[in-house]
Amino acid sequence: MASEVLLQAIVAGLLFGMVLSVVALGLTIIFGVMDIVNFAHGEFLMIGMYTGLLVSQYTGADPLFALPVAAVIGGLLGYLCYWLFVRLLLRGPMLAQLLGTFGLMLFLRNLALLLFGSEDRSIQKGILVGKSVVIFGSCVVPSTKLGAAVLAVLAFLGTYLFIEKTKIGKALQATAINPHAARFMGISTDRMNALAWVIGGAGVTVAGGLLVNFWAVNPYVGLLFTMLAFTIVALGGFGSVPGAFFAGLIVGIITEFPGIWDAISLWTGWNWMYKVPMISFKYTWVYLAYFLIMLITPKGLFGWKR
Repeated sequence: MASEVLLQAIVAGLLFGMVLSVVALGLTIIFGVMDIVNFAHGEFLMIGMYTGLLVSQYTGADPLFALPVAAVIGGLLGYLCYWLFVRLLLRGPMLAQLLGTFGLMLFLRNLALLLFGSEDRSIQKGILVGKSVVIFGSCVVPSTKLGAAVLAVLAFLGTYLFIEKTKIGKALQATAINPHAARFMGISTDRMNALAWVIGGAGVTVAGGLLVNFWAVNPYVGLLFTMLAFTIVALGGFGSVPGAFFAGLIVGIITEFPGIWDAISLWTGWNWMYKVPMISFKYTWVYLAYFLIMLITPKGLFGWKR
């Protein structure tokens, strides 16, 4: 019994972590290229979640078919934010850039409040909704989470290969390493900065489109995932794409620590462990682990961008 509970917790954490890695991917790319932190990152995710919800409700299509729509909306939003807003902030001090994206976060959140209200809304039907599969003999996994994890890995892998294997991806990396040298080599750093925001916006809205299959959406949902994304990016190393993936898996497993706690309590038979409301501290362990790892390796698991 204890081993089954532990297996269930680890599998659930890994699946959730795969989705979280895509949530953090755009944040680490934007920072890696521009050295700017997007505080509105979670609100982009919230827009992706509402996109999946509304496409499903008003067209009757499966939420998964809304992913291309979410990607287009997120990419376009990222492009517009850069050219109309962020590009101007870069002329000012770092504090102006931080406060600017913080203001963008407040604007998008309150706009969602105006349009959709504050109540939770969730997907009620779909190809994967309400179904489950059994893996490893006894581990029951909701099909929505398994499907979201598989698609998240494919999206992450596609983005990684684009950055590593294409000419445009190489230009993006050159801009991240030394924008002045890249400019002298004929690379338009403005276009690369805009591309970083397009990739970041599209990636996180796709993650939102995946999350809405098993997570309720409201205008405040972005706050939690912004904090998780910051933790993942810092844990993996700011600007490190592989770091975002592996740190996402770590954070995903840590969020399932209550299940691991239950498994330990079953193994040991210690009754006092049952009385600890571990689920209430679910995300506390994420930030505690981040704090401890930062003490040991301040540059994150994969180091800061070179």
